[in-house]
Amino acid sequence: MTGTISDRDDTIVAPATPPGRGGIGIVRISGPATRGIATAMLGAVPAARHAALTTFSDAGGESIDSGIALFFPAPHSFTGEDVLELHGHGGPVVMDRLVARAIGLGARNARPGEFSERAFLNGKLDLAQAEAIADLIAAGSEEAARAALRLLSGEFSRAIGELAARIMELRVLVEAAIDFPDEEVEFLGEAAVRERAGDISTRFEQISRLAGQGRLLRDGLRVVIAGRPNAGKSSLLNALAGHEAAIVTPIPGTTRDALREHIQIDGLPLHVVDTAGLRETSDVVESEGVRRTLGEIRGADLVLYVVDAAAGLDPAERAHVADAPAVAVVWNKTDLTAAQAAPTDLPVPVLPVSALTGAGMPALRERLKALAGYQPAGAGVWSARRRHLDALGRASRHVVAAAARLADRTACELVAEELRLAQQALGEITGEVTSDELLAAVFADFCIGK
Repeated sequence: MTGTISDRDDTIVAPATPPGRGGIGIVRISGPATRGIATAMLGAVPAARHAALTTFSDAGGESIDSGIALFFPAPHSFTGEDVLELHGHGGPVVMDRLVARAIGLGARNARPGEFSERAFLNGKLDLAQAEAIADLIAAGSEEAARAALRLLSGEFSRAIGELAARIMELRVLVEAAIDFPDEEVEFLGEAAVRERAGDISTRFEQISRLAGQGRLLRDGLRVVIAGRPNAGKSSLLNALAGHEAAIVTPIPGTTRDALREHIQIDGLPLHVVDTAGLRETSDVVESEGVRRTLGEIRGADLVLYVVDAAAGLDPAERAHVADAPAVAVVWNKTDLTAAQAAPTDLPVPVLPVSALTGAGMPALRERLKALAGYQPAGAGVWSARRRHLDALGRASRHVVAAAARLADRTACELVAEELRLAQQALGEITGEVTSDELLAAVFADFCIGK
């Protein structure tokens, strides 16, 4: 649950470094009582933005630790409030004692993401930039980290701001026409107005494409490996992972439960799930594995249906593969002398490979990137979340509706309303238009101390 206005008057404290033992541990304090806490713990408020070697004292004046204190006065701090950082030795006992001392002096434990939330509420970051902090911390690849840094730098927010400004310019023209109803029809027919609407739609496509790439970098692609027993599913997982992640035996039904592995292909995160073989069975445990496999398939972004090239596809499998969405057939074991030629009449991609020898695996990796619509992050690709894409989609649909009304020369009031709704959707991305529920959802995923 996000904070209330009264919560913003609290002083908060939390470790800013991960739990455990380390050479350095940092405790962060933010809020109106920060100066008083600094005076009580350190004997004085440190000079602004200067590292001071000092002793951190408990209530009895005894030393808790010695370390570096850094003070950032409002509004020139991360949160926009007075902030004190205590850099001590990174043991859990030391960190706990420093936090407890600050709480004894009037602070409270910070909620997850509350420091970043205050930075947003105090105008130091917009909402997309605040999300970038969590994305940068959680980045699983260099490409994802670069994209998160671009989001944090404000590139995405500036692009959204420029798009919103173009919509506002068109709104101004439309609403001016409302004030002159006798000229409305002529206005709606002006080529310059239609060109503005078309330019906005083109810009939506560009931003959505870049944001879609960023969403892939952040969330990755959920790939489920399915097929009959002994088709080579676990061998394929091992070949993709580059190590023996799954047990491989000639015994059908070896894989009884889903096995998950996180891998990368040129910066594209893949969450790969190896599943139990699909077949009719009276074995209770194997039946449960088959049931779970079907559940994994329903939640997949892409299914790699593995086929033993020596056995081929039976009619039931062929019908199932042809009707299933987001499926690619992996024609495995092409190294066997009994292997059949890969079929060419299926309406889905068919990729011949040998998971044992590695033949065809480079092409499979490239095809996975193509099926995901992925390109390695270049200039302009930002880390993005599904909510960003949802908001962009809604805004784009409102602009398309406005353009259609312009083409039909429908009343200006309806055009203006569509454009207003488009602007409102864009405002949700940066937090200009927000709600307590949205803030709660965004910051709940943050770690404590950030």
